[in-house]
Amino acid sequence: MRVMIVTAALLLLSAQRLPATEPLTLREALVTAMENHPRTMAARESLRGADARAGQARSGYYPRLDLVADWNRGRSYLTALEGFKETETYTAGLTLRQTLHDFGRTSGTVAAAEGERGAARESLAAVRQDVALRVREVYNVLLTAERRVEALRETVRAREEVLGQARAFYSEGVRPRLDVVRAEADLYAARTLLTAAENERDMARVDLAAAMGLDSLPDRPLAEPDGESPSLPDLAEAKRRATAGRVELKRYDALHAAAQGAATAARGGHLPVIEATAGAGYADRSFPPEGNTWGVGVRLTVPIFAGFATREKEREVAAALREVEARRRDQQLQVGREVEGAWLGMREALARVESTGRELEAARESRTLAIERYREGVGTIIEVTDAQARELEAETANIRARGDTRIALARLDRAVGDDGGTEQ
Repeated sequence: MRVMIVTAALLLLSAQRLPATEPLTLREALVTAMENHPRTMAARESLRGADARAGQARSGYYPRLDLVADWNRGRSYLTALEGFKETETYTAGLTLRQTLHDFGRTSGTVAAAEGERGAARESLAAVRQDVALRVREVYNVLLTAERRVEALRETVRAREEVLGQARAFYSEGVRPRLDVVRAEADLYAARTLLTAAENERDMARVDLAAAMGLDSLPDRPLAEPDGESPSLPDLAEAKRRATAGRVELKRYDALHAAAQGAATAARGGHLPVIEATAGAGYADRSFPPEGNTWGVGVRLTVPIFAGFATREKEREVAAALREVEARRRDQQLQVGREVEGAWLGMREALARVESTGRELEAARESRTLAIERYREGVGTIIEVTDAQARELEAETANIRARGDTRIALARLDRAVGDDGGTEQ
C-alpha cells in the first residue's frame, strides 16, 4: 500500500513538472505558412529563375572565350593539279569575342530581364500576402468555432441543471410532467448543436493546417488575440496606402520597365553590331599540331533584311507595353474597390460587436431572472428555455461578430498592401 501511495505521489509530481502545451499563436502560424506552403515555395523558385535569367542577360556585357579543336580528313579535286588529293588537318586554339557596341540590344535585354525579376519579386510578395490572409481568416474561423463550442458546453450544463430542477419539482408534485419533457427536449437540442459545432471546429482545424502548408494541425490550443478591439481607419488614408503599397501595382510597374527594355532591344535590331575578335592556336597535318596561328580583327555586322522580323518584334513589344498599362489601370480600379469593400465590412462587423454585446448583456440578465422565477415557483419552464435560447443566440452572434471583425481587419490589411508582419 505504501509503495502504491509513493508511486502515485511521484507520478503526480512529475506530471506537475511537465510543461503545459504552449498555445499556437497567429504569428507562429504565419511563419510556418511562409516556410511550408507550396505557393510560397513555388514563388520563391520562380524568383530564383528570374534572377538567373537576369544573369544570363548581363553575360552579353562580357567577352566570350572558347576553346576550339578540330580534325578534318577528306579527298577533294584540285583544278590546278587536275587530280584528286587527300588531306588531313588538326587544329586547336582559343577564340575571343567581345561586343563593342550593339546600339541597345544588350542593354535593352538586360533591362527587360531586370524588369521581369522585379515582377517576380513582387509576385512573391503578393503570394505571401495571399497566404497570410488565408491563415488569418482560417485562424479566426477556428478561434470563433472553439468559442462557440465553449458557449454550447456551458448551455448544455445550464440546461442539465434546469432539467434536474424540473425533475425535482415534478417528484414533489409542484410542477407537471410537461416541464420535464420540455427541459429534456431543450437539453437534447443543445447537445445536437454542440455536436455540429464540434464538427465545424474540426473542419476549421483541417483548413488551418492546409493554410499553413501542413498535413495536420498540432494538437495545441489557439492563443487568444489581444484584448483591444481594432479601430476603423480612415478610408481616404487606406486608399492612399493601397495606391502606394500594393505589390500588384508595383509588379505592373516592373513589367512596364521590362517592356520598355524589350522595346529598346527591338529597335537595336535595325542598327549595326561592332565586335572585336581574336584567336590563337595551332594547326598542322600531324597530331599534336605544332604550327602556331593567330589573328585579331574587328567585325561590323549591318542588318539589311531579316524578313521583317525586327519590325514585327517592335510591334509585339509596343502591344505588350500598352497591355501592361491597361492591366495596371484595371488593377488600380480593383484595388480601390477591394479597399472600400474591406473597409465597409469592418465597419459593419464593429457595429455588430457593439449591438450584440448589449444584446448579450440583456439576454444574460433575462435568463438569470427567468431561472430565479422558476426556482421560486412563479415562472414557467417556457420562460426559462426561451431565455436560455435568446442568450445562446446573442452569445453566438457576439462571438461571430468579434471573429468577423478580426477577419475584416485581415482583409483590409491585405487590401492596403500590409504584409501582416510576414516579411523575412
